Amino acid sequence: MSLLEDLFDRLRPKIEQGPLGRARPLFDAINNFFLAPKSSTPCAPHVRDPIDLKRYMTMVILALLPTLAAGVYLFGLRVLVVVLVSYIVGGMIEVVIACVRKEEINEGFFVTGMIFPLILPPGVPLWMVALGIAAGVIIGKEIFGGTGRNPFNAALVGRCILVLAYPSRLIAFIEPASGWPGRLMTYHVDAVSSATPLAAAKKGALEPIANLFWGNVSGSIGETSAALILAGGIFLVLVGVVNWRTIVSVLGSFAVLGLAFGGLFPSHFGNPVGWHLLAGGLLFGTVFMATDPVTSPMTNGGKVAYGILIGAIVLLIRNLTGYVEGVTFAILLGNIVAPTIDEVVVRRRVRRLADER
Repeated sequence: MSLLEDLFDRLRPKIEQGPLGRARPLFDAINNFFLAPKSSTPCAPHVRDPIDLKRYMTMVILALLPTLAAGVYLFGLRVLVVVLVSYIVGGMIEVVIACVRKEEINEGFFVTGMIFPLILPPGVPLWMVALGIAAGVIIGKEIFGGTGRNPFNAALVGRCILVLAYPSRLIAFIEPASGWPGRLMTYHVDAVSSATPLAAAKKGALEPIANLFWGNVSGSIGETSAALILAGGIFLVLVGVVNWRTIVSVLGSFAVLGLAFGGLFPSHFGNPVGWHLLAGGLLFGTVFMATDPVTSPMTNGGKVAYGILIGAIVLLIRNLTGYVEGVTFAILLGNIVAPTIDEVVVRRRVRRLADER
């Protein structure tokens, strides 16, 4: 590491004082990726926080890797190209905007660049991947000031735009591989309009729960294996990167309301709640997107209310509308009200403390 640090120290004056000054954000991003930042706070107070951006990014990517590996196994090596296009296009946009603004390049894009392709069908055209990640980064994040200021999850904004603009292309799925070695040696597989478990359930055909749990179903790249998603969620909770309250409240509200409405209106809420919890993108969205620290509430009470709202919206969209899913819209709607939820919680707490005095 000392050799690498010496190299950055020698290059820094040439970047900061030379004609490449506009490239300083890119230089700082590479430096901070490999080494600790040079800058530090000059005076007190100093706050110690174990969740810095680099650690958050690293932990989330580690938790996503098993679902990515499952996507490659089930749908072929083209999945890796989809991820690569997402990183290249989105990363270039981040670099250009940071250089124009003369700001630091934020490492948070590494998570967005990984999540976005995992919520797309494996057969999605590459130009559509580029369009979606570009729209997500620009419209969902950069127009609001960049990472930390964005009210919406950038990956979900990109997917929402693609769903609304090209709905037929976003339902072209690939039947999963069966038997070892899956599609590890296959690059391209023709996508067909095969029914996902949720689409088939609309017609009364329920996929076996075992297939949903292990991932032997068609669907988006990262949403098929409930076992791997749950493993990633448990890992993130144990390392303290995500708050368990959001996950439990989303799934809990979905389950409780599903059981209640199923008893009252069996014709509209007839499918088993346990089956619905494993099907579609509910688990993936709950673990990796509803828990986004920027777009979700900061207070513990707010996280619970936020999760209950998302779970309820997903349940209603799936059972009472023509959409077979609903997670994307539910989380984006939750993002809209997250600041208001926090404000209500804080005001109630302040009022309670004032009354106690």
